[in-house]
Amino acid sequence: MSALDKYEMVVGLEVHVQLLTRTKAFCSCSTAYGAPPNANTCPVCLALPGTLPVLNEEAVRLAVRAAHALSCTVNETSIFARKNYFYPDLPKGYQISQFDKPLAESGKLDIGTNPDRTPITVRITRVHMEEDAGKSVHDRYQGATAIDLNRSGVPLIEIVSEPDMRSAREAGAYLRALKQLIEYVGVSDANMEEGSLRVDANISVRRRGETKLGTKTEVKNLNSFSGVERALELECARQVKLIESGGEVTQQTMLWDATKAEVRPARSKEGSHDYRYFPEPDLPPLQLAPAWIKQMCDDLPELPAAKRSRFANEYKLTPVEIEVLTANPPLAGYFERIVSAGADPKAAANWVIRDVRQLINAGADLATLRITPDALAKLLQMVHDDTVSHAAATRIFAIASETGEQPPDIARREGLLQERNEDALAGWVDQVLAENPDVAARFRAGDRKLQGVLVGLVMKASKGRADPRAVNQLLSARAAAGE
Repeated sequence: MSALDKYEMVVGLEVHVQLLTRTKAFCSCSTAYGAPPNANTCPVCLALPGTLPVLNEEAVRLAVRAAHALSCTVNETSIFARKNYFYPDLPKGYQISQFDKPLAESGKLDIGTNPDRTPITVRITRVHMEEDAGKSVHDRYQGATAIDLNRSGVPLIEIVSEPDMRSAREAGAYLRALKQLIEYVGVSDANMEEGSLRVDANISVRRRGETKLGTKTEVKNLNSFSGVERALELECARQVKLIESGGEVTQQTMLWDATKAEVRPARSKEGSHDYRYFPEPDLPPLQLAPAWIKQMCDDLPELPAAKRSRFANEYKLTPVEIEVLTANPPLAGYFERIVSAGADPKAAANWVIRDVRQLINAGADLATLRITPDALAKLLQMVHDDTVSHAAATRIFAIASETGEQPPDIARREGLLQERNEDALAGWVDQVLAENPDVAARFRAGDRKLQGVLVGLVMKASKGRADPRAVNQLLSARAAAGE
């Protein structure tokens, strides 16, 4: 048994999610991404003397919505606090956050199932509101750090899990499930590239079978789910090696360097006392009416787990198909609109998973896709009715996705409607038999395996217009007659 096999990884995650508001947490500055540096600032988010914060009501609504989605208990009273620390990109010298009385507590998130089909559940300790800091830019000017305060004051929720994950894979599964849930309830775009979702990972190790937690380190600068998984594996290996060599793990903050694929120390890890929390004197306690809290829960849309269950029962799809189709709300909605327009669910699933996703992967926006769900439903009906072949349907789909034309119009214009006229079919069959005398002779001699080959050749000769069923029937009739 290797040293790593003797130890168990223990992981808890702190996830910062930027709320999808138009303005900041405590002022009316825009939260739009990509503005020129320091353009979205005002005296409030710059912390100029004499300014006072005013809480963004929409930020509260979105935060409560997220808390309900995570099955948390939303507290009727929560308190904002000042978290004191000094960074160049923190204008106030403190961050408005929540400490001992957060917005919500005691939630959970299912991230998969065990071999016995019981759920793998990660407990959520708390969901609290806070404002974001600014951003230090180290690569803009040589030898200097630039400060961009556009992000300062942007509303966040911090979702803190219990240390319930036991592998890097489970941590990755938790983050993917959390991102999906956040997108489903519409509280954030969860875009990691733009910083809308950021992860700090707390990790410790202990010998298998022990219950006492080891000394943890916090890994920061994690900007992808694969980066989180890789960083956890490396930090776990570092801690195990340190313990096995007789050393002790020190509580500290570690930085993940994706370029070098390494975790390195940054500073000693702060405790809550280091931040000198105290209630924010410029904001009263946040009081939420019980009826309003209940209404926010009632207003939640169908969540991912419920949608997966419904897709299985209602549409009889496979687990893999369901997983792909419910990956995000727009794709699931597109699929269901095709079915609502009369398409067979299985056929609709196949086309969305294969052809529609191919367009999305190539850069198309599902919201502005030229081929609408109604149009795709018409195309699937044409395939079902043998009005067009599958090969012709693929061509029609490609044209419709570029032009927005209706499939029946494309089929007529491009001559793709399947031909069932016996004289036309006989002409193509005669042409193929004449052009392939060896195959024709073997077929006439009784080699029925070649019938599929001949059908394919007829489809090619007819440019996909021949009805393959009718071609098969014609070839079978000729074989029976010895022609």
